[in-house]
Amino acid sequence: MHPLTEKQIRASFVNASRREAAQAALPVLSELDWDRLDYLGWRDRKAPLLAYAVVPGTAPDDGPTGVLLRATDPAGRVRRTGVCAWCEDVVNTEDISLYVARRAGAPGRRGDTVGTLVCTEFACSRNVRRRPTLAETGRDDPDLRAAVIERRIEGLRERSARFVAEVLREV
Repeated sequence: MHPLTEKQIRASFVNASRREAAQAALPVLSELDWDRLDYLGWRDRKAPLLAYAVVPGTAPDDGPTGVLLRATDPAGRVRRTGVCAWCEDVVNTEDISLYVARRAGAPGRRGDTVGTLVCTEFACSRNVRRRPTLAETGRDDPDLRAAVIERRIEGLRERSARFVAEVLREV
């Protein structure tokens, strides 16, 4: 993912008011390892029910698209065991949360939402890069491991972009 500025991130939100985007508590951007991120996701440290995800554009000329998410559990106390819909990691299944996003535009103003189960702390980019298990590769082969990781990364990018497309979709 290309490094983003605070201004780019705040301008990317498609389902948030200007005020909501301006009040978002951003992560420390200089501390992020942008080369190892497939999307930028974080929980708002000031408002525990709020979270954000910024997904890069699918075409080279497309800018990033940000979505405001709401956790269904205050302070994230109820964490589910399951598989994240974005990274589909089968090893780290202990910390999954249901996030709901208001749709963009008129559908969102009518109250239409879309939800997804995602890693509570948005660790998807790290999860897809973990060393594959022997069960995932079939044998201990560096080329197979690299292929599995590349397939996971592409899958994460595609599924997170599909979620953003669903937020943007006119119903």
